[in-house]
Amino acid sequence: MKVFAISDLHIDFDGNAKWLFNAFDADYTEDVLIVAGDVSDDLSRLEQCFTFLACRFKKVLFVPGNHELWVIRDDMPTSVKKFEQICLLTERCGVSMDVYHHGSVSIVPLLSWYDFSFASPTEKLLENWMDFYACKWPDNWDFQHVTNFFLDKNTSRLNTKNDVVISFSHFLPSSKLLPNFVPETFKYIFPVLGSEKLAEQISILQPDIHVYGHSHIARSLRVDDIDYVNNALGYPKERGLGCNGLYCLYNSETVDRREAF
Repeated sequence: MKVFAISDLHIDFDGNAKWLFNAFDADYTEDVLIVAGDVSDDLSRLEQCFTFLACRFKKVLFVPGNHELWVIRDDMPTSVKKFEQICLLTERCGVSMDVYHHGSVSIVPLLSWYDFSFASPTEKLLENWMDFYACKWPDNWDFQHVTNFFLDKNTSRLNTKNDVVISFSHFLPSSKLLPNFVPETFKYIFPVLGSEKLAEQISILQPDIHVYGHSHIARSLRVDDIDYVNNALGYPKERGLGCNGLYCLYNSETVDRREAF
């Protein structure tokens, strides 16, 4: 069995959709795929993606990103209701948001959001970040409440133990993962990239590998004895920053990690 990862498929873009639906000629029927959020905000496209992938992999694991919780194109009163619909959709399509065990390997999905713990938001961010318009939360919810809503759902998973534990989230779990080569003009988005509270949960879980998405910068690094991997496809205009294919996190035959094309 191999475990592959990818995030930020953004199949609302024709080029990304074309890549996805032509990318899996190899036999993956004994393998697991992690999809770390931001497939589409359109439930019909999300269902199309889930159905396609579930037929090609032994198991597909998923957590929603911020785009999935946009409600401007849906008849949904809140993003919480949209989240509930996504949970039902994954079950219907054979995709899982639950902990997955296979022999000596356990894979732990971790829900998350951002709470400005990486930096304080600027006026530019508050005016331009699409989530502030496209997501709708219950009355009186601030971003701490949103973050806690998702993180609280992870609590029972943090005691998962196995020879190999792989966790994944859409959002970044620590400001330590922020790339230092990002131009100053883009650093204003740092407040909406993740939450240090997620890092606290990961420190309890102590996975061997943690996969994250959202930043659209494919990279791998080791922090505090955990291997962190971002393998985001990203937007078509970002080619060169994002990935070119699936990333193999684990191979039961060779126990290596390499990019697989």
